[in-house]
Amino acid sequence: MKLQGKTIWITGASSGIGEALAIELSKKQNNLILSARRKEALENVKSQLPHPEKAAIVVLDLTDSESFNQKYQEAKSFFGDIDVLVNNGGISQRAWSHEAPLSVDRQVLEVNFFGAVGLTKMVLPDMLKNKRGQLIVISSVVGKYGFPMRTAYSASKHALHGWYESLRLEHAKNGIEVTLVMPGRIKTNISLNAIDKDGNKHGKLDKGQAEGIPADVCARKIISATENKKREVFIGFKEALLAHIKRVSPALFHFIASRVNPT
Repeated sequence: MKLQGKTIWITGASSGIGEALAIELSKKQNNLILSARRKEALENVKSQLPHPEKAAIVVLDLTDSESFNQKYQEAKSFFGDIDVLVNNGGISQRAWSHEAPLSVDRQVLEVNFFGAVGLTKMVLPDMLKNKRGQLIVISSVVGKYGFPMRTAYSASKHALHGWYESLRLEHAKNGIEVTLVMPGRIKTNISLNAIDKDGNKHGKLDKGQAEGIPADVCARKIISATENKKREVFIGFKEALLAHIKRVSPALFHFIASRVNPT
């Protein structure tokens, strides 16, 4: 699907990859629905778009599934049916598995997995009725392998792969396309906003994150992969290579990953 002149709903649009995608997609004359929890941050993103007149804001909390239907109706009220849903909103984690209570695992899964799935269940019936639709799911390289201090985060991303791969197979003949995106270390605030063992903000920018791929470069790669009908795309350096190493040599993967600095 060419991402031009479409109506696209982006979650997590207030910063990072979501913000970069909004800017790049605005250049292509798309109608954009920008969603996140912070209205002021969304208004700031909207003001930076090449075509702010083609953008609308829907404040959204991915943990509030009871509001999803109302938020979907609000999103449709601006430009009509949604052609593309970008499930980008999420939170990361910086906590050892033995220190974090189960409530932290639930918090991460609620946002990263159930939030994405819940919104997809809102848009999917209309996409099936229209016999077309594109789902872009921002997963992670740790959706392909585990990593220290990311237990719940990795689990949530693995869950996304299972759910959306199954959905893709269910609707292979119904015009529904699914692109799973696996970023590695991208230069965003994800580590700053990650939660620690107590469920509080980590508040630190990881060295690897600070040296990561610029968000605008990542956004352009996502758009290219989607337009070229890629089912999966890795975006990263060494961390993306680890996924390939795991596939051909699990023992070598374990040796490397168990020695990598997780922050």
